[in-house]
Amino acid sequence: MQIEVISESEEMTQDIAEKYAKSINSPTVILLVGDLGAGKTTFAKGFAKGLGIKELVTSPTFTIMNDYKSGRLNLYHFDMYRLSSKEEAEELGFAEYFDLRTLDGVCLVEWAENVKGLLPALCVEITLKKIDETKRKIGFSVKGWVK
Repeated sequence: MQIEVISESEEMTQDIAEKYAKSINSPTVILLVGDLGAGKTTFAKGFAKGLGIKELVTSPTFTIMNDYKSGRLNLYHFDMYRLSSKEEAEELGFAEYFDLRTLDGVCLVEWAENVKGLLPALCVEITLKKIDETKRKIGFSVKGWVK
C-alpha cells in the first residue's frame, strides 16, 4: 500500500518530511527515489530537522555519505549516484549501515538502485515525482515483509 501527498513548495516538502521524521524509530532504512531535481535532498533537510539535527544538511553526492549525530536519532544520508554496484559500496564499508540488527539510527539512501542487493529486504520507500517547478507528489510505502 502506498500513501501519497502533494507538496506545493520546497517548504511544504520539508514540513512533510519533518513531521514524518518525528514518527520514525531506529533502526530504519529509507530509500529516497526520484529523478534529478525531484526533491530528495530537500526532503532529507526536512527529515533531519524533524530528528532535531541542527547542522546544515547537504547532498552527499561527492562524499557519498554524510552522518549527523546531533539529533534524537543518528542520521546517515547516502547518495549512491556515483557508485555502480553493491560490491563497490561494500568495498567502501557501507554494508554495516544496512544491517537492521546493528544499525544505530536511520539511513536515508538516494539512488539506491545503484547498489541493489546491499539494502535490507525491509525498508521504507519514499518516491518524489516532479509535477511542475514547485509541486511534487510524495509517495510513502513499506517494502518487504514484517514478521
